Amino acid sequence: MKISIRMDDITPDMDWEKFLRFKELCDRYQVRPLVGVVPDNRDACLHITEPEAAPINDFWNYLTDLEKEGWCIAQHGVTHIYTTKRMGCFPLNRLSEFAGIAYGKQYEALKRGRDILREHGIRTDMFMAPAHSFDRNTIRALKKLGFRRMTDGFGDRPYLRQGMIFYPISYRQESVLANRGKKGYTTFVVHTNTMNDRDFERYEQLFAENRDRLLSYAELLGLEPAKRGLFGNGKEYLMAIVKYLLVCLRGSKR
Repeated sequence: MKISIRMDDITPDMDWEKFLRFKELCDRYQVRPLVGVVPDNRDACLHITEPEAAPINDFWNYLTDLEKEGWCIAQHGVTHIYTTKRMGCFPLNRLSEFAGIAYGKQYEALKRGRDILREHGIRTDMFMAPAHSFDRNTIRALKKLGFRRMTDGFGDRPYLRQGMIFYPISYRQESVLANRGKKGYTTFVVHTNTMNDRDFERYEQLFAENRDRLLSYAELLGLEPAKRGLFGNGKEYLMAIVKYLLVCLRGSKR
């Protein structure tokens, strides 16, 4: 399978040292990821670098520079604060910024996030849900606001659902890497804020050993989406539930 990269939790107060370290790795192997930008970060867990200590003076201009380099940008929620414990349409986590919230409130929040990005010169039709959690009202509101794409779901190629194009993430990275002959496309999810030296070494090895499989996210966006029916949606939902339960089981054994 071809592999693209998405980077979550991009904010003015992220761990810039780790972000820039991973960017250097991407540049070396000519990987151009999708970055998920939180328009109005209020999540204390993502507040890592004080603004005056950040190595980048103008966060928003830096993002437009990344776009010029071929990187893609998604709106990553609005505040990144989890307000419900609903699992939504893609049940990987039992917490959400949006799932279970009334349509009108979701629309207003998402619009505010979109407008913040636009005020800073960032226009995107791609959405990235915090904790991978969204519901049908989220999709409905996003479509009304002009979003056409979401980075989530399971599968081996982009697909259509409720009039939105979904770009699947990997179910299990190890399986993707082990099966070099399988055709299709997937995305590996990266959280640089929480990476350690071992994680950086792993990605450097991954990039070095899979140069022929690496795909810039802009190339992924150029693919024609497949149609998906009820069976495909049901299979995806069950896969997500199983992964959620396996993660909970592993956590309980620690």
